[in-house]
Amino acid sequence: MSTTLLVVLTVIEIVALVAVLALFVIAITARLRAVANALEQVSGGVLSAIQGNVFLVGAGSSILNNQLDAIGAMLPAVAEKAESLPSQKSGAPQPQSQQGRDPVIGRR
Repeated sequence: MSTTLLVVLTVIEIVALVAVLALFVIAITARLRAVANALEQVSGGVLSAIQGNVFLVGAGSSILNNQLDAIGAMLPAVAEKAESLPSQKSGAPQPQSQQGRDPVIGRR
């Protein structure tokens, strides 16, 4: 074989290799774009759902916080009344059904 033929065949092989690699790069690019579009659609749907839920939580949190603050402000008064109940009941006779029963457990 002559040197010229070997050089021509080597150049043809290199051109073919570059062409095949270029086709693979184009195919991979197309696949990656398709995956990126799918992820964008999915993330857009998830993002809008999260934003909707956050909006609902944000709107209700101020109402909930106000109610919890009111309950928290009333707790000391409720605790004082609860502490005074046993002292009020100790002077009065207990009804027959309540004698011998612990109010928490139900029996002694």
